[in-house]
Amino acid sequence: MWTRESLGQLVKEKLSRYLLVVVSNREPYVHTLAGDKITWHQPVGGLTEALDPVLRSSGGTWVAQGSGDADRKVVDAADRVAVPPDRPEYTLRRVWLTQEEVNGYYLGFANEGLWPLCHTTSVPPVFRDGDWLTYKKVNRIFADAVAQEIGGRRALVLVQDYHFALLASYIRAQNPGLTIGQFWHIPWPSFKVLRTCPWYGEILAGLLGNDLLGFHTPSYCRNFKESVEDAAVNGATAVEAFPISVDFRKISGDAAAPEVEREMDSLRREFNLEGKYVGIGMDRLDYTKGIPERLQALDRFLEDNSRYLGRVVFIQAGMPSRTQVGIYEQLDRRVDELIRGLNQKYGTASWQPVIPLMRQLTPVTLNALRRLAHFCVVSSLHDGMNLVAKEYVAARTDDDGVLILSKFTGAAEELAEAVFIDPRVIGEFAGKIKEAIEMPEEERRRRMSALRRTVAENNIYKWGASMLSRLAAIAEEK
Repeated sequence: MWTRESLGQLVKEKLSRYLLVVVSNREPYVHTLAGDKITWHQPVGGLTEALDPVLRSSGGTWVAQGSGDADRKVVDAADRVAVPPDRPEYTLRRVWLTQEEVNGYYLGFANEGLWPLCHTTSVPPVFRDGDWLTYKKVNRIFADAVAQEIGGRRALVLVQDYHFALLASYIRAQNPGLTIGQFWHIPWPSFKVLRTCPWYGEILAGLLGNDLLGFHTPSYCRNFKESVEDAAVNGATAVEAFPISVDFRKISGDAAAPEVEREMDSLRREFNLEGKYVGIGMDRLDYTKGIPERLQALDRFLEDNSRYLGRVVFIQAGMPSRTQVGIYEQLDRRVDELIRGLNQKYGTASWQPVIPLMRQLTPVTLNALRRLAHFCVVSSLHDGMNLVAKEYVAARTDDDGVLILSKFTGAAEELAEAVFIDPRVIGEFAGKIKEAIEMPEEERRRRMSALRRTVAENNIYKWGASMLSRLAAIAEEK
């Protein structure tokens, strides 16, 4: 089983001859002002968990957008700062973008264009000439920053996600001898869908600037290869599946902590959960997550199974997301209306079927919710992987609980013991909620034990090790 330590050892053995450069939109450490004092924090997320130990072991460089209100105050003249701030082991090179650039590159082309293009839901992508030009401009800004950090050294570059579809080709134009890999964290669509983007040819050509291109699943790899063939674009890029995951050992250990037990007791009292069947949904508020569909399924379940009125509580936890984009504002209102409607339709003075927790929750509270839940609903309409499902499994140290999982997630290709749903088929979805509640304990435990073995073995460090090993092998072949 891969661990943080064994991943670090692999880096020392295989990457010692190279400068490792990671590029992402989000930075691994953020400096902020608290009054007159500068503080820092590490954003939560699988990317940081996987790659921070890699950079620590290699002493490499992470290039990312500076986002904290004190970020500029701590960098040197070359926009560099040593991190982690309390024990420096590698370099963070910050890139500065104007609000206009963020609007066009990030909110515009990346999140109103590429995000809905790759997630085949009912939300159409929006393509604006201005956003595309800004996206290209920002990719060039990052390419220049990477080139400055590398200089004339031998280097491996690992680019992250859909914010940088053109970056590899721009970097290679400046330094043809580099070895470059990229991981695409969201689905890759069929060519029939891809070609609705006016600049799909440039996007494919940009990604083929990589020596290695990684996706979550073999099906996304097939879609990409077919897109390249159908578009008649040339390139010599290895396209392979590297399913991302979570730090199973850390989540399991944290979930078993005494403070989580105390939080579980507190939540039981606060929300009157004792003796209830508890379900959870834990998502960023995004239209790809199928949150309205799960609330509609819960409505149908309660309508068809009146004996469970007063006995089932569903906790919908999640933070609003990308609120500057109109479709997200509409989703926020829709979810709020559905929750209020459910509670008005079925609720009593002592019981509400849905408890919304639409705020930032602490890791202790998140783990307490995972452990309290008899079932967890992941109802994505389309998802590259979905780490919520794996986090729920990792937290179930009691080998109990039922994962209700959309078959349109990348995780569905790994987590075979989940209860699968098509989130758009509301009646069937409601039936799966009933199945989860009524599943015999022996069956629940058999399924969860198997799920835990899968997530434990295919953890976040295996993802990092697999991709870096492959990239290093390609470099040695050059």
